[in-house]
Amino acid sequence: MMHFVKMHGLGNDYVYMDGFTTALPADDEELKKLAVAVSDRHRGIGSDGLILILPSSVADIRMRMFNSDGSESEMCGNGIRCVGRYALTRGLISRHDPTVETGAGLRHLEISKDAGMVTVDMGEPEWVPARIPLNTRLAEGEDFIRRPLRVDGRNWEVTCLSVGNPHAVLFLPDIASLDLEHLGPLFEHHPMFPRRINTEFIHVRSAHDLDMRVWERGAGETRACGTGACAAAVAAMRCNLVSRKVRVHLPGGPLDIEWRDNNHIFMTGEAVTVFEGDWPDQNSGAA
Repeated sequence: MMHFVKMHGLGNDYVYMDGFTTALPADDEELKKLAVAVSDRHRGIGSDGLILILPSSVADIRMRMFNSDGSESEMCGNGIRCVGRYALTRGLISRHDPTVETGAGLRHLEISKDAGMVTVDMGEPEWVPARIPLNTRLAEGEDFIRRPLRVDGRNWEVTCLSVGNPHAVLFLPDIASLDLEHLGPLFEHHPMFPRRINTEFIHVRSAHDLDMRVWERGAGETRACGTGACAAAVAAMRCNLVSRKVRVHLPGGPLDIEWRDNNHIFMTGEAVTVFEGDWPDQNSGAA
């Protein structure tokens, strides 16, 4: 049996398992299958994916993140906050300011005394198309800011960047009526994006507030996306639409994003434990 904890940040929910106390599959293909199985909202635990909490030789802890379709992503902003809370409250770490090894590099956390709120130093945004990455045959120049991208028979004004994983941000007058089930996959699998893309659909409410819906690669529309909120906020700041500190309003709740003078993005939001239990391993024969 593999012990798990179900946690969420603004409704962006994941199944968490830690390699300190649980024997996890060593094979990546088995981990991908496990992610698909536990994420199933009808036959599994139900989640946007699986996050593993592991020992690290370069940080206090390490996280690996798998989407609900089994694909692995570099980072998850909502997920890393829950990793910090889990590790602190379970005694895996003792510091309220730990470092976390991710597929996007080291990230630094500041965990509140009650572990309910976590601030993450998300690092610096990347604007160079080849490093996001974009298809450089289709994206010439030093950046891709408010440039046209043809999707579903029309040109959309898109800003692309990476905050450890790739994002496309669109500023629109109306996001509530968008059919993301139709549009999301068309952006995600567009030839412009060799590693697929997370797409943020943004309405600028004021100089300090953004409304956001998100289509996450490998997961579909989710109630919140931490890296997406960071990407959307910084894109809006780069385009002079908002101030350097904003609140991003998502279906799951708000995230506070600040782009500081040192070029680092800081994200603050909740980390919530829902329930825990045991999942049968692949060889147990249990359903």
